Amino acid sequence: MKKIILFILISFLFIKVNAITLAPNSKSAILIEASTGEVLFEKDADLKNAPASMTKMMSMLLIMEAIDKNVISWNQMITVSENASKMGGSQILLETGEQMSVEDLFKGVAIASGNDAVVALSEAIAGSVDNFVSMMNKKADELGLKNTNFKNPHGLDEVDHYSSARDMAIIARELVKHEKVLEYTSIYETYLRENLDTKIWLVNTNKLVRFKKGVDGLKTGFTDNAGYCLTATMKQNNMRLISVVMNYDNANVRNNETSEMLDYGFAQYTLDVFLTQKSILGKKEVLNGNSRYVNIVPKGDVTFLTKKMEEKINPTYKVKVSNISAPIKKGDIIGKLYIMNNNEVIKEVDLTVEKDVRRANIIKIYFRNILDILSGNIK
Repeated sequence: MKKIILFILISFLFIKVNAITLAPNSKSAILIEASTGEVLFEKDADLKNAPASMTKMMSMLLIMEAIDKNVISWNQMITVSENASKMGGSQILLETGEQMSVEDLFKGVAIASGNDAVVALSEAIAGSVDNFVSMMNKKADELGLKNTNFKNPHGLDEVDHYSSARDMAIIARELVKHEKVLEYTSIYETYLRENLDTKIWLVNTNKLVRFKKGVDGLKTGFTDNAGYCLTATMKQNNMRLISVVMNYDNANVRNNETSEMLDYGFAQYTLDVFLTQKSILGKKEVLNGNSRYVNIVPKGDVTFLTKKMEEKINPTYKVKVSNISAPIKKGDIIGKLYIMNNNEVIKEVDLTVEKDVRRANIIKIYFRNILDILSGNIK
């Protein structure tokens, strides 16, 4: 009996030691799974730190949202201001009055961490850097960030400009929902102004993109106050992990410990997909819709993260849908999906429609009503 107890105690000690050896040289760190947001590992994750250029993840998120809302477009040409061209730190050497497309400026941010490029985009979206920073802090509030305050869009050291590993992970999780971002953050090297004398070679500041298979982002950072920081994301099979480490003295140590964190996550955990955004959960009549019925689908994938050695759950679900009237768009919330395990709700997911449904014209509605009367299909 004593031997068994001793074995158990040693086992727990071994697990604890292994847990704290992840990211030992970081000031704070966190590892999450992207689809569920579940934390796999954390170390002082709520500690406030200077985030350096990881700040640009919030800037990129707002840029993507501005593109989605047609505030700017990928092929739109932006005229570079004197304010943008004079930014210090990492840059893509923009010149005052130069014109560059939103896409190329975004490459400059995502790949080379260009401070001048992010300022040019900030001004194009919000009119001024100050207005854009207000948008950043408003978005931080919307995301529920508890330990973040932005003073600029680039991350150069400034009083009261801070964030935490957990908050950075939340921003990163929101950012990777825009999958196009990963098309740029996964590029290791490319050129801008390739056919001009002012051609510039962009090399990704995130070396893991080149040297670790599966890593396709996301953002490095370095300043004197912040030290070396890195938010990395990696996908293996159907699971995406996001890691954040902050305040290292050495970039190589930062990269190595990030790699170890990601390897730990994929070695220990698995992600099971229960339902996807394409799973049809039934159909619902659309009042005055051009199409009379529409399929109901989850707004997001329903996934479960489990340790590989643990028993998997066998969930069920219930659907609750409101009455639907046209017009309605894919993405509009029309009800809730309740995921159950042992008759207890363990997760709630918004429901939406499979496709847009326009409002029918008055003639179609009239004849539909006549047919309903003749067939006795009146509710």
